[in-house]
Amino acid sequence: MPVLETRYFGTIEYEESAVLEFPRGLPGFDERRRFVATRLAASDPLVYLQSLEEPGLCFITAPAAAVAPGYRLEADAEDLELVGLPPERQPEIGKEALCLIVLSMRETGPTANLLAPVIVNLGNRKAVQAIAQRPGYSHQHALEPEEAPVCS
Repeated sequence: MPVLETRYFGTIEYEESAVLEFPRGLPGFDERRRFVATRLAASDPLVYLQSLEEPGLCFITAPAAAVAPGYRLEADAEDLELVGLPPERQPEIGKEALCLIVLSMRETGPTANLLAPVIVNLGNRKAVQAIAQRPGYSHQHALEPEEAPVCS
C-alpha cells in the first residue's frame, strides 16, 4: 500500500482506488493533478482532498447533499466529457458521480462553494471542478450551524 507524508495528517497509507486524477488540475493549482480522497471518522462527512504532489496542499470538501440537501448538479458538456461522463445528461449523483463541495473558513464563519462543485466520475476516478450552470448558487454560501457538516 502506498504511503504519503503530509503536512496535516502526518504519514498516511492510501489505496490506489482512492486516488483522483484532475486532468486540468484545480483552479489556481493547475499543475497539481493527483489527489487522494481521505475521510476520518472523527470529522465525517468531510472528505479531504490531499495532494499527492504537494504535502502541504489539502482541500476540505463535503458531499453536496451534506452541505445543501436540495443541491442540483448542472455541469456543462465539456466538463462532463473531460471526466468521461455522458455529456448529453447530468450524471446520477452517488451512482455515476460524486459531487463534492469545497468548504472554507472566513472571518464570518464557514462557507461552501456551491458555484464550483468537484465532480468525480466513480467509474474512472477522474475529477473536475466545474462551474455550476444553474443560477442562484454562490461561491461563498454561508453555512449556518445547523447546516454545517457534523464534526465530532
